[in-house]
Amino acid sequence: MAIEFDTRFEPAHGEAVAVAPGVLRVTADNPGPFTFHGTNSYVVGADTLAVIDPGPEDEAHLQALLAAIGGRPVSHVFVSHTHRDHSPLARRLAGVTGATVLAEGPHRPVRPLRIGETNPLDASADTAFAPDRSLADDETVQGDGWAIRTVLTPGHAANHAAFALEGTGILFSADHVMAWSTSIVAPPDGAMADYMASLDRLAARDDRLYLPGHGGPVEKPAAFVRGLRTHRRMREAAILERLKAGDRTIPDIVRAIYASTDPRLHGAAGLSVLAHLEDLVARGLAGADGEVSIDAAYRPA
Repeated sequence: MAIEFDTRFEPAHGEAVAVAPGVLRVTADNPGPFTFHGTNSYVVGADTLAVIDPGPEDEAHLQALLAAIGGRPVSHVFVSHTHRDHSPLARRLAGVTGATVLAEGPHRPVRPLRIGETNPLDASADTAFAPDRSLADDETVQGDGWAIRTVLTPGHAANHAAFALEGTGILFSADHVMAWSTSIVAPPDGAMADYMASLDRLAARDDRLYLPGHGGPVEKPAAFVRGLRTHRRMREAAILERLKAGDRTIPDIVRAIYASTDPRLHGAAGLSVLAHLEDLVARGLAGADGEVSIDAAYRPA
């Protein structure tokens, strides 16, 4: 099935928007080609609260979150992953509220940098972040009238986690699945094989609603995840076709298969193609002259 993305979204910057019983969304005013209208933070609970993804280091967003909290105690701050649009505000919010900060772990790449390789997304990494406590896969944290289960979903980032609000069918999917766009998978921070395995994991669940890190909700998650898997396999097939047609470099492939994409995103598209090529080479479906890299020459297997 072809996937249909939904770009309809009213961010209501600075305001708390009720998106489900006991769940408020506050969207940071940090719009951009990778963040859409801004990062979504979520406030969960009625009396003692949890906050999911406090967002970027931004005073106005901190004040908006505190207004949504409304003086109620906050016991936990959950962080889905350590990109600078999601995690930096965690420590300040915890300092104000006394909450415990929880995440899978500090920032790390999927693999070490190769000789001569630079990390193009290094500036987006919140390398200063450290949780008060690391979360294990399938671990449940009990709060005041709520329980949140960790669902590890590496791919977009090595330490990416989604969070299931137990008993509601709601999954906070962060940047792994979003209604408005596919997730960026960019080596060495991310890996396509991990991303696809995490999609398979979500496909095996029975969630009824995703609340993502950017944009509006995913209201039919099972069908949407199937569509995402198909979309990625179609992209993979398109890359293999370009190799068979004679393209040998990532820029050539990007120009051919992302012709209708905003040119500002061609750099990210190249990293996505690299992620696919890493996976294809590892599976023996494509070859590279030397080490797999953004500058390598590629060929059909």
